[in-house]
Amino acid sequence: MIKTLIVTGGAGFIGSNFVRYMLGVSDTHIVCVDKLTYAGSMSSLEGITGDKRFTFVRADICDRAAMREVFGRYKPEAVINFAAESHVDRSITDPGIFVTTNIIGVQTLMDCCLETGAHFHQISTDEVYGDLPADSEQAFDEQSPLRPSGPYSASKASADLLALAYRRTYGLSVTITRSSNNYGCFQHTEKFIPHMIMCALEGRNMPVYGDGSNVRDWLHVSDHCRALKMILDGGREEVYNIAGHNEISNLRLAETICDILGKPRELITFVSDRKGHDIRYSMKTDKLTSDTGWRPVRDFKEGLEETVRWYAAGKAAGGCLWK
Repeated sequence: MIKTLIVTGGAGFIGSNFVRYMLGVSDTHIVCVDKLTYAGSMSSLEGITGDKRFTFVRADICDRAAMREVFGRYKPEAVINFAAESHVDRSITDPGIFVTTNIIGVQTLMDCCLETGAHFHQISTDEVYGDLPADSEQAFDEQSPLRPSGPYSASKASADLLALAYRRTYGLSVTITRSSNNYGCFQHTEKFIPHMIMCALEGRNMPVYGDGSNVRDWLHVSDHCRALKMILDGGREEVYNIAGHNEISNLRLAETICDILGKPRELITFVSDRKGHDIRYSMKTDKLTSDTGWRPVRDFKEGLEETVRWYAAGKAAGGCLWK
């Protein structure tokens, strides 16, 4: 059993959900490390900061001295790295910060793991595989070649390869997971689902790239968190895909959000397509199911409605916890 786990990026969307999940199902001491950029907020950790099993440290994963101090003080058995620059549009306009955080930050954490003997788990993305044709039934598995399309996915693919190189060269204990698009509570409103929700609630245009035909697979954040714990508890030192198997076009998803909120679909507005916009993502999860027994359990329709209600309730109360 992991007695102490460092969770980097733990004040962000998936990281904060994972922290809450772990505190609910284990006695593990969680050391949450976060730089608290625009995408991380202490409000996402509201209600748990007083838990004796929880410690928060404000620090940058690229700061080698700070990370060595954290590792030395808390002596973790494992580290799970959620800390990343992750917004594709931002990576197109400013790729440098993505290279720094998503690659150099990972190297810093792995060097600390080598010094202390901790296991390293890298949170990656389905975007490292590139895209698939819209009319295809193909799906990526863990042996598919990495063909990232943009600066964000290229930085994540680079980190994956660096982690695998550290395992082979230095014998570092490493696992990597590549998940499909996550949705749920505490996600920043720059991301597609919360952005569509907030635009609809405020009666603003809901911008959809191109003709809205790009397809994404959606995974509820709780299913993601459950998979991660199962891998940490009993997975092999491997790369695992984690997918929700809920493929839907961006247009259809925006329409569904309008319908849930009772807002007119005429709010949906098509805008110029993103540079290098991937067409479709799809992944196989047979390996994860075989090794751990994991399967997604959250129904997409119910999960989406729950997410929409959470943002609507916050909006009605004047709250902006997710911004």
